[in-house]
Amino acid sequence: MYSLSEQQIAFILDDIRRNGVELEDLQLNLLDHICCIIEQELEENGDFGQFYSATVKKFYKSNLREIEEETKSLLIYKNYYTMKKIMLGSGIVSVSLLTMGLILKFLHLPGAAVGVVLGIGLLSLVFMPLMFTLKIREKSATRDKVLIVLGAVSAITLSLGVLFKIMFWPGANVLSLFSLALLLLVFLPFYFFTGIRNADTKINTIVSSILILTGGGLFLTLVRSPAGSRIMSVQVTREYLRNETLLDQEKLYIESAVQPRVNQIPVLAMGNKIYLRCEELKAAILEWETGFNTIGEDFEERDILLGDGRIDKFFRNNEEMARRIAELKSSLTQYNESNRGVSKKGVLPVQSILLDAYQIRTSEALNALVQIQLYLLHNERVLAMAG
Repeated sequence: MYSLSEQQIAFILDDIRRNGVELEDLQLNLLDHICCIIEQELEENGDFGQFYSATVKKFYKSNLREIEEETKSLLIYKNYYTMKKIMLGSGIVSVSLLTMGLILKFLHLPGAAVGVVLGIGLLSLVFMPLMFTLKIREKSATRDKVLIVLGAVSAITLSLGVLFKIMFWPGANVLSLFSLALLLLVFLPFYFFTGIRNADTKINTIVSSILILTGGGLFLTLVRSPAGSRIMSVQVTREYLRNETLLDQEKLYIESAVQPRVNQIPVLAMGNKIYLRCEELKAAILEWETGFNTIGEDFEERDILLGDGRIDKFFRNNEEMARRIAELKSSLTQYNESNRGVSKKGVLPVQSILLDAYQIRTSEALNALVQIQLYLLHNERVLAMAG
């Protein structure tokens, strides 16, 4: 059994201090463990220096200071390992849910929205906050902590902005633009000028900055500017008005011939009721979208524009609208059944994407209603003129 001298013990203690271990209790604990190992395993005439070097390496992966950093983490935050496990678990679950949701979305299968929302939500509200919290605990410099906080807020708001964009929720552009502004105008300059001053991190900083700029630029290509949004809204509104003009002209053209026979031909009376129901639905949709139940040619001057809001959510969340859509669907089914028994060439079954609306926008819903009305007018013309 080897016996350590006072000088050897002092050497071990000094070496522990030189390697960055500053906590006195930790210094003494390490000293006690190392001395016990040497005295028990080193032969009496063995090489102390060589055996000590081999023994101390068993306590760390890169350097001895790792032990103090881990000890501080445990002392400062007792639930460190629990948080780490939750972080890893939430990361795996969120990625799995997101992958499942994206696959279902591409295949147009049910459950896609649930997977995407839960995946990105868990990633943004559980995984990322825990990850950045643990990163902050590992840093001692205030500058590094500020950098992590800026990166965390940018990453979380950006991922939530993407989620809001995918789900057509209000505030998507605000979240996305805020996150990009924070990332490119605050985080990136701070990160770049902090990292480029250090020779060890200079290259990595430049490469990472280029990647951040590229990623931000690619994301901006997916976001319409306010001017671009207005131009698109003007085009969509003008297209709807053109369809309405065509519908009005067609209505006027056949009204004189069809109207006297509406009560004589039951299917014409049924079509007329469906036509009026479509008018009511269009007025309700326009009021929900613009605040007005009609739109005139002066829509640009009055700033009455159709947006790209998801009208199908309005249908589902509004009991009155849900009832009206259900009635319209039922009426069209009866109308088509009635026309099946009519032996007139040119009578067309009325179909519309509105009846099975999924992720349908306001303009699409309005044009779908106009399409239903055009189908009805066409059939009225055929039935009235040939009857």
